[in-house]
Amino acid sequence: MAKQDYIIKNREWLVAKASEPGVKALDKGILYKVISKGKPGGARPNRNSVVTVHYTGTTINGKKFDSSRGGTPPAMRLRDLIQGWVIALQQMQVGDRWEIYLPAEMGYGRFSQPGIPGGSTLVFDIELLAVN
Repeated sequence: MAKQDYIIKNREWLVAKASEPGVKALDKGILYKVISKGKPGGARPNRNSVVTVHYTGTTINGKKFDSSRGGTPPAMRLRDLIQGWVIALQQMQVGDRWEIYLPAEMGYGRFSQPGIPGGSTLVFDIELLAVN
């Protein structure tokens, strides 16, 4: 598939996803669906927080490119992550598990990464375990 066709296919997938039941929108074209909720009043991260998460990342065809599941959940400074994570995780509270759908511009943009062609819409299943 030509790169421009791939980019168009990814954008169309995101538009279709937006109309599915339970899918909600955040800023900058980010979509999400709540898988499970944490306890009310749980801590929420800010850009400077260190978050501990379990996650799995896939492309729209379901191909997994990264996952922390099956290992120790990583602790990462939120501001150091891709922009889509920074925006989405600030809306989550400890214990929440969301599936987030990031337009390419909120992930790696037109640049390819291992297992991720440039222009890819990214799908992450993220569980926020702790905020420090």
